[in-house]
Amino acid sequence: MVRQSKSSIAWWIAGLLLMAQSVAPSAETQPATRPVKPHAYEDEIAAFEKADQKKMPPVDATLFIGSSSIRFWTSLAEDFPEFPTINRGFGGSHIPDSTFFADRIIFPYHPRRIVFYAGDNDLADGKTPEHLEADFKAFVGKVRSQLPETPIYFISIKPSVMRWKIVDKIRETNDLIRQDIAADPSLHYVDVFTPMLGPDGKPLRKLFRPDGLHMVRAGYELWVSVLKPMLDQ
Repeated sequence: MVRQSKSSIAWWIAGLLLMAQSVAPSAETQPATRPVKPHAYEDEIAAFEKADQKKMPPVDATLFIGSSSIRFWTSLAEDFPEFPTINRGFGGSHIPDSTFFADRIIFPYHPRRIVFYAGDNDLADGKTPEHLEADFKAFVGKVRSQLPETPIYFISIKPSVMRWKIVDKIRETNDLIRQDIAADPSLHYVDVFTPMLGPDGKPLRKLFRPDGLHMVRAGYELWVSVLKPMLDQ
């Protein structure tokens, strides 16, 4: 029997409570909430499962999951040659979408650790920082229900040219999640927000595609420089 730490059990219980609350959100939070729409991603999730049937990824790999910033990270094997990686990013997704599909694109792989990026789309669709904090806790609780000791690395919500108008919400969300993570040694906060800013305090344009949201190779190289030392520890 796997022995769970007190912090892992606390996250699991908190996640179950938050997921239960999300079934019937209050009138105050519902207008700002984009409900999980599993059918919107069914083709992508099914494609992952079809690929698994042809060749199942190795057990004990590092699983990268989340929205388009993960989906477009096509150089994972090159960036982290020291260990096997799995990419299960699906574009446009919110934090609860990864929670919803955990049974299909997290648990079957029994990953050694999880690297998670999401939140961009959530804030852009009107969710509050407090809602994202609750959604992140629910994600951790879901993971803990099956993988009680698996480390989770949360990549901070990045600053971008396109979404600079909501930078205050991005900062607040990052701060809330970072404070929560600090209480659990199995959770790790990966700060990419700070190094993605230029001397003027705004996003470095050279890191982004013309859309001002998705990153070019230089952006991923910066992420690797921050994340890799943490994974090597």
